[in-house]
Amino acid sequence: MNDTLKQLSTQVTKGLMTRREFVSRAAALGVTAAAANAMLTSPAQAQETPKRGGKITIGSSGGESTNTQDPALSASEVPVNNLYCWGEVLVEVDPSGQLAPRLAESFEASADATVWTFNIRKGVKFSNGAEMTPDDVLKTLQRHSNEESQSGALGIVKGIADMKVDGNSVVMTLNAPNADLPYLMSDYHLIIQPNGGMDDPTAAIGTGPYTLEVNEPGVRHLYKRREDYWDSENRGFADEVEILVLNDATARTAALQSGQVHAINRVDPKVAALLDRAPNLAVRSSSGPGHYVFIAHIDTAPFDNLDLRLALKYAINREELVEKILRGYGSIGNDFPINASYPLFDESIPQREHSIEKAKEHYAKSGHDGSPIILRVADGAFPGAVDAAALFQQSAQAAGIPLEIKREPNDGYWSEVWNVQPFCASYWGGRPVQDQMYSTAYLSTADWNDTRWKRPEFDAMLQEAKAELDPVKRKEMYSKMGQMLREEGGLILPMFNDFVNGVSNNLGGWIDDPYGEMMGNQAAIKCWVKDA
Repeated sequence: MNDTLKQLSTQVTKGLMTRREFVSRAAALGVTAAAANAMLTSPAQAQETPKRGGKITIGSSGGESTNTQDPALSASEVPVNNLYCWGEVLVEVDPSGQLAPRLAESFEASADATVWTFNIRKGVKFSNGAEMTPDDVLKTLQRHSNEESQSGALGIVKGIADMKVDGNSVVMTLNAPNADLPYLMSDYHLIIQPNGGMDDPTAAIGTGPYTLEVNEPGVRHLYKRREDYWDSENRGFADEVEILVLNDATARTAALQSGQVHAINRVDPKVAALLDRAPNLAVRSSSGPGHYVFIAHIDTAPFDNLDLRLALKYAINREELVEKILRGYGSIGNDFPINASYPLFDESIPQREHSIEKAKEHYAKSGHDGSPIILRVADGAFPGAVDAAALFQQSAQAAGIPLEIKREPNDGYWSEVWNVQPFCASYWGGRPVQDQMYSTAYLSTADWNDTRWKRPEFDAMLQEAKAELDPVKRKEMYSKMGQMLREEGGLILPMFNDFVNGVSNNLGGWIDDPYGEMMGNQAAIKCWVKDA
């Protein structure tokens, strides 16, 4: 860290500068948001001694009665928190954006990055007592490669042409070179399961620090610490972990203030400043790749009309949404899912401006018949989603666009609305690298292609970018892909959100993570109860 950054971080520590201001100033010095947030981990945090015992209770949005423990199908916050309680992946990405080995103790690539060898950690046991083997890893990858699994990681593993066990290693041969493959292996869907989950993917049997004791989807999940966990020095400090499903923002806030829970996700920006002044707790936020969006299926009328899509993109007032919905906890978006937190981001791509005139022009060119355009939203889509939709509706009406809001219940939203209905509110937590974000949600064959973006030329560019090891050339390719999505895609991305969490002062070990809410959904396994 250079002297300027040291001085700036000291101002944050003294309360003379906010974390968001520091991230912004650091970005001007060429530091990514992820690295900037990692710099702000205080010495006191780093020197805290973990305590064992007690019970950690998390209050989280994003839980439904339809949730399952199958990693392939996990699509919102509660299921992902569940996964990390009982399971682990080969490689993780730490808060600074660096790769950290987990169930793969090391990995290496061939000179051209087409063959990757992951050396599997020995002596690690599943919660059923069986020892994890390279074959379990292989079977896990094979299951997620099967389109019938409906895995959210399908677009990621599609690039693997061949995989095999070689001694204590798993060797993956790719269709094309990819220097980012280890980042792809960090995807939370790729939790390693016995026999790859082929027998029962919902059994919640993994190598993580806890075992599932109570499973009430949409209500609560209770976990008990494993005595034989392989990494007990660094994770799994509490005797028990409880995850309460609290989809209502007011209920979550009240639970934190009353001491019912130790931490909550998705603090409503409208109350964040007030909540931060409450005794015995703090609001912790971090900037990163997360984004709040409205998604349209471009293969379904009327969204198959490019002019209609452009009309909606020009109609939305991004600055207004950032000001009134995020209250400063975020920044404006540009209709493609990449921002300055990503390596190789092209800052020269023009920002789309709010323009009622252009919205009117494209709407007229679309030839739309004037019938209502239904936008489906729910409070659980993202904090302030209903209010954001109302603001969108007002600006659309100013352009003569008949946007109609249909409010949906939170329960079932991620199974019955998102990726099902043709136009709805949603969110993405983002990914550490551009390849992973595009492979997960914009590759034609990806199961989570929630805008139905299917362009052979885009797929070809994505594969070409994977194979390009020259960062300058690779940046140019990603730039072209971003501009293509911006102009033609079904993604309306008005804002990149900060991850805003509420944390009790009685919870030790908290570190802000730009790659996800609740410390990347791992607060329950990495934190501890101070008065245990």
